[in-house]
Amino acid sequence: MKILSITTSSNVCSVCILDNTNIIKEISIDNAKTHSENLMPLISQVLTDTTTSLDDIDYIACDIGPGSFTGIRIGISSVKAMAEAKKIKIIPVNSLEALAYNAETSEEYICSLIDARNNNAYSGLFDANYKLVKELSADSIDTILENLPNAKTIFIGNASEIHREKITEKFGNNAIFSANNSLSSAKLGICAYNKISKNEVVSPDELLPLYLRKSQAERMLENG
Repeated sequence: MKILSITTSSNVCSVCILDNTNIIKEISIDNAKTHSENLMPLISQVLTDTTTSLDDIDYIACDIGPGSFTGIRIGISSVKAMAEAKKIKIIPVNSLEALAYNAETSEEYICSLIDARNNNAYSGLFDANYKLVKELSADSIDTILENLPNAKTIFIGNASEIHREKITEKFGNNAIFSANNSLSSAKLGICAYNKISKNEVVSPDELLPLYLRKSQAERMLENG
C-alpha cells in the first residue's frame, strides 16, 4: 500500500513515500517562505527518485494543521488537486498528532506544542499509544501548562523549545524534551497508516484545515 505524505504547516516542507509504514524516501526543506515554490517540485522529485507515479499511490496523507495558515492552505489545495485528478483517497492528519509520533520513548504522556506567537501555543496531549487524552487547544502557554497532569511527559515541538524554562520550572524531572521537534512527513505518513483501519479517510471536498484559532488578519479586522 503506497502512501504519499505531505506536511506544509510549519517552516518545514516535507514529502515522503511510504509502503505501509516502511519509509521509502523522504525529502524536506526548512524554509517557510518558499512552500508554494517547493512543494510540487518536491513531490515530483520523491516520485521520480522512487520510480513511482501518482497512479501507484493508494492514499495521500495531508497535514491539516494547526500551524502556518498560508502553509496549510498550500498543502491542502495541492492535495485536493492531485486527489481529484487521480481519484486518490485522502487521510487528514493534524500536526499535533503527527508530532507525537516523534516521541523516542514511551512515557505516560506525550505533549505536542506548536508556537502560535505572543506567548501562545497549540497543544495536544496524547498517551503512549498516541491516543488523544484531552481536546486539542490554542491558548497561552501558562494556561496550557497549568492544565497538564504532573506526570512523566515528553514535550515535543518548537514551542517546547521556546518555553523550555517554564516547562522545567513547573514539571522538573517529569519533563522530558524530545531531540526531534520538527514535523516529518514520514511520521505523518505512519500516523496516517494507522487511521486507515479506522476508515478516517475523506474525499477532496471533505478535506478541511484545522486552525484552532482565527488568523492574525481576522483578529485584527475584528478588533477594528
